[in-house]
Amino acid sequence: MAFDPHNVDLDMADPAEIVCYLNAEGNEYDGRMGARVSAIFVILVVSSAATFFPVLAKRAPSLRIPLYVYLFAKYFGAGVIIATAFIHLLDPAYAEIGGNSCVGLTGHWADYSWCPAIVLTSLMVVFLLDFGAERWVEVRYGICREDPEPMMASPSGVEVQHGVRRSISRSHSHDKQVKEIESQSQELLIERSFKQQIAAFLILEFGVIFHSVIIGLNLGVAGDEFATLYPVLVFHQSFEGLGIGARMSSIPFKKGSWLPWFLCTAYGLTTPIAIAIGLGLRTTYNPGSFTANVVSGVLDAISAGILLYTGLVELLARDFLFDPHRTQDDKRLTFMVLALLLGAGIMALLGKWA
Repeated sequence: MAFDPHNVDLDMADPAEIVCYLNAEGNEYDGRMGARVSAIFVILVVSSAATFFPVLAKRAPSLRIPLYVYLFAKYFGAGVIIATAFIHLLDPAYAEIGGNSCVGLTGHWADYSWCPAIVLTSLMVVFLLDFGAERWVEVRYGICREDPEPMMASPSGVEVQHGVRRSISRSHSHDKQVKEIESQSQELLIERSFKQQIAAFLILEFGVIFHSVIIGLNLGVAGDEFATLYPVLVFHQSFEGLGIGARMSSIPFKKGSWLPWFLCTAYGLTTPIAIAIGLGLRTTYNPGSFTANVVSGVLDAISAGILLYTGLVELLARDFLFDPHRTQDDKRLTFMVLALLLGAGIMALLGKWA
């Protein structure tokens, strides 16, 4: 028998029917097409600029960006990514497919806590991919972790430690050969570092783009909250872009590589395209429907696992705890930590509105 909202026995009614009915009222699109179209271009320009800034600061020394400005962008962005994982992905995922949602109360979705299971699976998959890439690089470049000072053999049988001459046979001990060996070794180290980092970064951007698509669609069909959501999402996407750009700036791309510019552009375009799609579907798209909740909930949970791993392992642990080249300057370290906390705090605050 169909659910009748005008005749409900609260003692006998199925909670899933009540919750699903309340969620399935359609979208709240209320016009203001000009403002919505402007959001496409404003978010495109502002979020793209924020994403490109750290990359330009690192790859274009002629701009003479002060070190502390770059450090602020990098670690503020790291804080943003961590807060995004908890506040903007994990919490919405529970609201969409968690135990008290329409989806979580229905069918086999009610048999198990699928939301944290998806987050856990996503996190473990990212870990395995990261570990596999790390191990492949170790085997490819002959790195032994048991040796605190790993060495690589040069083509001429000369051992080089981190690009520095360790020993050179007596028959070949002259400056020209030393410089050649050091140059080859440095190139190998850069290539190794790139391959270790690029896989983790692509996974990170993949997770952030998922999230950007969903919020872009929702902005396109938002109702009364559009006036608040619009400026909040401008900041939201800009801060996320700063995090993406800051992470990308640490990767040693080859000189002249088009990949960092392509990745920055891809992030900048994602939300504007999603807003345009939302506007195109404004008469049919219902963000509160069962299907929309399943899709957005699963994508949010997957993205949460990706960003949790990236934020806590790739950014916090690797940059602050395990980086052998981390600065010993207490003033700089304090600045980095404060920028991190500020990024996390502001992004968490934005979660009140979006």
